[in-house]
Amino acid sequence: MKPFSIILLCILAVFVICFVFWFFRTKSRGICPLCALKKFFMPRKTHLDLSAFEDYIVPTPRPIMGWSSWNTFRQNINEELILQTAEAMTQSGLKEAGYRYINIDDCWQSNLRDENGRLQPDFSAFPSGMPALVNKINDLGLKVGLYTSNGSLTCEDLPASLGKEDTDAASLAAWGCEFFKYDFCHHKVESGVAPLIESLEFSKKGEKPFAFIKPDDVTYTGRGRTVKDTRLKSGKAMGFLSYGSGKAKFTVNADETGEYILTVNYRKRKVKRAPYLMVRTGGKYFEVLFPIANAFTPEGRVQAVIELHAGENEIEIGNPIVNHSDAAFLQYRRMGLALQKATENKKPIVYSICEWGMNRPYLWGAKAGNMWRTTPDIRPTWRSIVLIYSHNIRLWKYASAGHFNDPDMLEVGNGKLTEEENKAHFSLWCMMAAPLVLGNDIRRFVREDGTPEPDNPTLQIVTNKYLIAIDGDALAKPAKRVKFGLADVLARPLENGDVALCFFNKARSAQNVSYDLTKLCLDPYFNLSDVSEYHTLELWSKEEREGATLTARVPAHGVKVFLVRAV
Repeated sequence: MKPFSIILLCILAVFVICFVFWFFRTKSRGICPLCALKKFFMPRKTHLDLSAFEDYIVPTPRPIMGWSSWNTFRQNINEELILQTAEAMTQSGLKEAGYRYINIDDCWQSNLRDENGRLQPDFSAFPSGMPALVNKINDLGLKVGLYTSNGSLTCEDLPASLGKEDTDAASLAAWGCEFFKYDFCHHKVESGVAPLIESLEFSKKGEKPFAFIKPDDVTYTGRGRTVKDTRLKSGKAMGFLSYGSGKAKFTVNADETGEYILTVNYRKRKVKRAPYLMVRTGGKYFEVLFPIANAFTPEGRVQAVIELHAGENEIEIGNPIVNHSDAAFLQYRRMGLALQKATENKKPIVYSICEWGMNRPYLWGAKAGNMWRTTPDIRPTWRSIVLIYSHNIRLWKYASAGHFNDPDMLEVGNGKLTEEENKAHFSLWCMMAAPLVLGNDIRRFVREDGTPEPDNPTLQIVTNKYLIAIDGDALAKPAKRVKFGLADVLARPLENGDVALCFFNKARSAQNVSYDLTKLCLDPYFNLSDVSEYHTLELWSKEEREGATLTARVPAHGVKVFLVRAV
């Protein structure tokens, strides 16, 4: 036998031995090995039954309009800059055009939390404190947005909110925040492993347990079953509840409706990621979070607050996480629930999921928040804008009133974008029903005497009332791409029965584009009347036309946007 073949056989033998060792070790921990392998071969989409979760609340049914500090100023922000920007929003006419949110991105906070573990603004950059700044901006008729990350730290390595969701949501609500961007830096993936559970106890807070559930008291579904564990006093535990492979079901009787303490007695093990457990009862889901244990002793316990109603309660436990998408959904939903709880009897908060599109948030975003980033960060380049558009335009069916695809903030007026590219960028975002969040220095829109600069081309673009009306149309249906090529054709239905039509030229030279408007009548998504004549208004040049065929010469990297009405 050749030496090369011997090497291959040795490598294969080592692989087989390692796999067999892993297989039986995983099985001994009460985990289905084949279920654990699923996450490596299944598509990156959530495997949870999303229909069992309610949609997130809708503070506003239309995409938000505002400004964010990040694209231009990044970490170089302070109280004076934010107030100047808020004043510029009112003086320039942006507020009148519909822009309302002043969103303060990363680096507003100190690295020090207060004695109660609450976030604090940077002591030097924001000396007045966040409540005072929010009040000043509110007095201008504007709203304030803030930022942290779904991880141990933000993208600039400042305090973030994973594990502190309730505390930070309470602070945001108390300060009067009305927008919240939740980033994805330093995130920690929730484990798909459920612990081996020796028993469960139920009690009222401060009272002795009134119900004890042991492995023999439950009914299993899927691969769930009782397993032996000699290190536990009872010698057995509920197992095979990991990676959505099985569940344990049982009933508990409660004297009255209210909050109860669930105590989970489980088998501790040294692991890299903490186990996770989800409890379902009364149509609601409750999370049980475990620590990464040192495992000096084999038995551990954790507690969680759940809700029971008076009488018999059917309870189901297991770990539904199969892959990273499931984990991301549950973590973002956790913060969403904290925001909802914190804003009871307070101003609602628009919740922006900034997960970069890594785990297909458009599939689950409406169950967790109001808007969700579909791509990585935008850059002030034509290539970045086209790449983001090309992905986001395909996601039209996932958006609805109050729940929007977010292709990131606007770069209009930034970088070396030409005027045609700026117009195209703004038009595409409006066609896709995207949040319109300016990322440039809007102080440049205002003269020294406090009056607006009417000839500023960027200001003229972002205040186009026709495009803004399309973006905020009450029907909230994004555009579909109805023709693909060097020049795409996009169509978006509007509440009054009209259709917004966009010719988008991606090429480096001008293109002649033509489209038969009667084709739109064949697609029920547009609900356009089938007639022989249509009136069209081009929303940049204000040129009006009649006819069933629309033809236009579109400049390089440019657009023509038409309002189409059956006559």
